[in-house]
Formats: sequence, structure tokens, C-alpha cells
Amino acid sequence: MYYKNEDHFKSENGYEVNKTWYPRVTKIVAIKSKPALDVFLKEVGDYTLAENIKTKSAEEGTLIHNAIGKLVWGERVEVPEYIRPAIDAFQRFNEAKKINFDPKFIELRFWSARHRYAGTVDALVFIDGKFGVLDIKTSSGFWPEYNLQAAAYISALQEFDTKRFLSLPGDIETRWILRVDRRKICQKCGAALREKGGRSRVKNGKYNTSPCKEDAHEWGNLEGEVELREFPYFYRDFKAFMAAKVLWEWECDYWLKKVGYFR
Repeated sequence: MYYKNEDHFKSENGYEVNKTWYPRVTKIVAIKSKPALDVFLKEVGDYTLAENIKTKSAEEGTLIHNAIGKLVWGERVEVPEYIRPAIDAFQRFNEAKKINFDPKFIELRFWSARHRYAGTVDALVFIDGKFGVLDIKTSSGFWPEYNLQAAAYISALQEFDTKRFLSLPGDIETRWILRVDRRKICQKCGAALREKGGRSRVKNGKYNTSPCKEDAHEWGNLEGEVELREFPYFYRDFKAFMAAKVLWEWECDYWLKKVGYFR
């Protein structure tokens, strides 16, 4: 990526915390290759179109993120109709699961002085009596880089100075990924249609041995899909995150030297 100057590099890649600049977790994790993204680019076949789809998908994901954030804050929120099924599904799921959100720990900025990085965690929550990191995703599945990201969050939030500064109510014990998405189900064969960013994709399912022909599906109404997974063991993932950080520092060596990161 092209950077105009040191300030541009810093604003694009990190946060200023307590007068110290730290690289951002999501930028560090982005150094990891993404095979699924390569498949996506090949399927689309046009780089500009693929970038437009990615941008629109990110905008839709941000809308869902923001709506959920306001709801758990207890605010009233106007939800666009095309994401309403996802928000309604989240509300039903949360009523049953009873995730304990605290407004003080939603979209929480944190940092690691020990390993020198920073980030913003979606929420710190209590689930079934355990206190941990909740990362909300609007993807079609659970991808490995999510675990690297959440492991970095846990490690930083376990540092004594960070924990004290943020006045955390207890030790971070675990991490969860909450996936919120939308889809239509074929009433004949059970295939799932996912429409995001202006792109439609049909998934027949692992055990679907007799899917409909492409033009023969009978799609039901748009419905939300919510899935929560816990990933309690994070040490190996954190080790991989730190390896990614070394690679990211190597890639950004010129600008990191310019901003005095290596002093």
C-alpha cells in the first residue's frame, strides 16, 4: 500500500495510546495469506468487481455490527430491512443464551505494552459464568485468522497494567466467536443461498446428495443465522500471531524505522 508520509502510515496501521503508537492487531493479522480470498477472486474473475463486492460486504457487515452494538447498549436503532433477519436472529439467540454485556466493555480499545500492539475488541462479556472476549463476525464461516486476532486480544487484556487501567472485573478466561449472517433456504433440497455485497452464492451442504438444478431452487424467506463457538486454548494461536507480527514488521520495515518504532 502507498503511504504519503509517516502520519498516513501511522493512521492506517495503528493507534496512539497513552502517547505511544502501536500497530493494530487487524493490520498484523492481514499479513497472513487467505486461500479462500484467492478462490473468491478466481470465481469473480475481475479484480475491480471483486473489490466492489468486498467493499459492499464490509459495509453490510459494519451495519450489522453497529446495530448489535447499539442494541446491547440498550439504544433504539433503525435496522434496514435487508439486515433485519440477522439482527432479529441475534436478539432471539441472545434472549436464550443470556450473554451478559456491559456497556463499559463494548468496542473497547486496549493495548499490549509487553508485545507492542493495540486493538479494539467488540465486547468483553460473561457467558455461562465465564468472562472473556467476544468477537462478532458476519462471515459465512469461521476462518483461522479469527483465532489469531482473538488470541492477541486475550494476551493483551491479561497484562496487569492493561487490566488495571481498564478496570476489568476479573481475569479474561476464554474467547468466543459469534457469527451472525443471513441466508435463504431452498424448500425442496435444503441448499442455502447467501447474498452479500451484490454477489449470490449457493451452498448445497456437506450431506446434500440431491441438490436442485441451478434454476429449480425454491427459495424461502431471508432468515438470520447465528452461531457461537468457544475457543478456550489460545497459546498456540498467540504464538502464531507473534510470528505474523514479525513478518508484518519485516514487510513494513521502512516505515516503522521512519516512525521510530524500533527505537
